[in-house]
Amino acid sequence: MSSVIQTLDRQLVSNYQSNITVPNWMLRAMEDVMHYYVDKNLRLDTMSADVMPAPIAGKKYMLYAHVPFCHTLCSYCTFHRFLFKEDKARRYFVALRKEMDMVKALGYDFESMYIGGGTTTVLEDELARTIEHAKTLFPSIKEVSCESDPQHLDSPGFKQLKGLVDRMSIGVQSFNDDILRMTERLDKFGSGQETFDKIMAAKELFPIINVDLIFGFRGQTDEVIQHDLDMASRLDPRQITTYPLMVTHQTRKSVKATLAAPHADMANQYRMILNTLVGQYNQLSAWAFGKANNEGFDEYVIDYDEYLGVGSGSFSFLNDTLYVNTFSLRNYEERIKNGKMGVEQQKNYSKKDVMQYRFLLGMFSGRLSRKYFRDTFGVNLDTALLKEMTSMKLIGALKNDPENPEELIVTDNGKMMGLLMMKEFYSGMDNVRAQLRKPLKPCDM
Repeated sequence: MSSVIQTLDRQLVSNYQSNITVPNWMLRAMEDVMHYYVDKNLRLDTMSADVMPAPIAGKKYMLYAHVPFCHTLCSYCTFHRFLFKEDKARRYFVALRKEMDMVKALGYDFESMYIGGGTTTVLEDELARTIEHAKTLFPSIKEVSCESDPQHLDSPGFKQLKGLVDRMSIGVQSFNDDILRMTERLDKFGSGQETFDKIMAAKELFPIINVDLIFGFRGQTDEVIQHDLDMASRLDPRQITTYPLMVTHQTRKSVKATLAAPHADMANQYRMILNTLVGQYNQLSAWAFGKANNEGFDEYVIDYDEYLGVGSGSFSFLNDTLYVNTFSLRNYEERIKNGKMGVEQQKNYSKKDVMQYRFLLGMFSGRLSRKYFRDTFGVNLDTALLKEMTSMKLIGALKNDPENPEELIVTDNGKMMGLLMMKEFYSGMDNVRAQLRKPLKPCDM
């Protein structure tokens, strides 16, 4: 056992005392409100599409690439993924690079690239080749973010990513072996101690390491939560992300009764997270914490209003329109082979819809700006979103910045609301993924 973990130094805990006073009934009401808007705006009433629009001069864009393969499938995960088969995965990476060529032909350049999954590191050589290709096509890329699970951190090929990936996000979920056993991760990825040691060894490979934790599991007592936070703090990563467990329509039956903690536990666990991490880290969003304020993190939609996705099951948001790539591996490969992009569907959103979406992101990120809404939409935020602004101010989630009237301060109550709102939004997106995957046949996988 690493001696660094044998005792828990309580000095790791900051002196911050969170001030979350929102009652549980109000949290449940916010979930109901978000259910309404998510069901309204994420319905699959899309139109067909064959190609992405060309870029608009002066806009900044982020490139998202999806790798839909995992060696094992976690029961609580609803991301678009398939069981790994090497021949299919190698063909897929070839198609992914060809789709990037098509994006280049449209005239795009990107400031940042995010690679998600699935497990992006199932084939490190193909991943490295794909990142190199992207950097050649899009020379403005300044940062590449990537995800991995603990299993691959000590694989022989993992070091190929050094110098290519700037930020590696590692899905730990918990350092507690009982939680890992309950979520079927202990046998797959090893104990919490083994994961700790692998991350410690991998820190030298990347400028930024992010440790992903999940709270809201059944059996995660205060002691378990605190131990997870202390273990993460001892690793001293540049970033720590603390996601709430997300129960979707797809996982409600299998997860809610067996894995999810009671709803009332969430606010208390979130208080512990704030009290432990604020002071050690800057808060980048409701659930992301970093050593610096100007680093990218998992929720790239905060830093980039517009992003383009390549790969099966990826989403793009361009010109107030959501574009959806085919979820069928077979269709994706055939489309690329025939010179078509992977996109199959599109859905247009109204100005009001987009403003509400940006308001959600502002609450979640703690970056709510009157100037942003005036410059982007030509509106007065206080009147254009009167209901949203009034309700958030009444519950003490927002207050005016006394030093800058253009900015709003998101309080701890606001962070709690932002966390809930984003959780419900992501759960809604997972429901969309589930609906798009439902028609798939074995030949599509």
